[in-house]
Amino acid sequence: MAVAPELLADRLRRASEEAAEQGVDLLVVTPGTDLRYLLDARGSSHERLTALVLGAKGHAAPPALVVPKLEAPGWADVPLTELGVEIVTWTDGEDPYLLVSDLGGGPRRMAVADSMPAAHVFGLRDALPDARQSLAGKIIAELRMRKDSAELAELRAAGAAIDRVHARMGEFLRPGRTEAQAGADIAEAIVAEGHTAAAFVIVGSGPNGASPHHDVSDRVIQSGDMVVIDIGGPLASGYNSDSTRTYAVGAEPDPRVRDAYEVLRVAQEAACAAVRPGVSAEEIDATARRIIADAGFGPRFIHRTGHGIGLDVHEDPYIVGGNPRLLEPGMAFSVEPGIYLEGDWGARIEDIVVVTEEGGERLNNRPRDLVVL
Repeated sequence: MAVAPELLADRLRRASEEAAEQGVDLLVVTPGTDLRYLLDARGSSHERLTALVLGAKGHAAPPALVVPKLEAPGWADVPLTELGVEIVTWTDGEDPYLLVSDLGGGPRRMAVADSMPAAHVFGLRDALPDARQSLAGKIIAELRMRKDSAELAELRAAGAAIDRVHARMGEFLRPGRTEAQAGADIAEAIVAEGHTAAAFVIVGSGPNGASPHHDVSDRVIQSGDMVVIDIGGPLASGYNSDSTRTYAVGAEPDPRVRDAYEVLRVAQEAACAAVRPGVSAEEIDATARRIIADAGFGPRFIHRTGHGIGLDVHEDPYIVGGNPRLLEPGMAFSVEPGIYLEGDWGARIEDIVVVTEEGGERLNNRPRDLVVL
């Protein structure tokens, strides 16, 4: 998905305005998802500095892209001229941080990309010793957490693609197979169903399901196991999927397990139903947590209820206690409560939900009742 230049120009303008709102004079953004959002460009910045230098609204600095001369041809497809962004090249032996200093017009407060390599952070500190450094992420997050219609279309496509993988789970999960074997097949399916890569594949069988960030292992899946499958990846546009379902493999689970799973299903359903503009992120978390705690599993729910998603799998807004952020249309995030009994089994149900004008839209639509394969 190529982003229209007029949309990129609007993003740059709003980033400049948000910087001024937050009392920052200059944004310095190295390659990563923030730069991809602002310029629709990937690029890289290793030992040689590449960075967008963007002044806050009312600041004298014009926007510029500082890039090594030998890498400048790689930026030819970015509509920098249309965006009013000057390209400033440098060669080995020159100090690129002094270029930033010259372009910055003497900033008092400079916000740098959250993922900027430390070598560049210290280089900028040396070149601008009087500028107070902060992180740019919280500035750009104010733009990124509210998705536009094109972004939402990509997230819907990503949700449908990962649903197609979950629909094939009977091909992969069988007693006698290892988690690693199943995981390799699932990773191939993620790509086959429209992603460019499998960003993560969690196959947590039996007691491994009680570890929320388990990966895969050589454990052999047993008949009657509960198996947590948490999978996702990016589309060509860079927008990500992320969906979790828990399956019973080979046999019906014990009634106590099914009863606990039903508590989880009701909690996830209630949290999704609570999504609407004006509700706080922490209230969505509390909705799921209350139901699980009332059933006696409170200590077994050991993580936040959700995270934002877009160009990053995890981004703002975070659906967690202590986050008073009010939900707004266009925000997209996971709702994924879990119950984990260490050494025994675990379960999690995860959908991506988008805030609409009147409520919430789920982007994942596979069954949430316990499926026995």
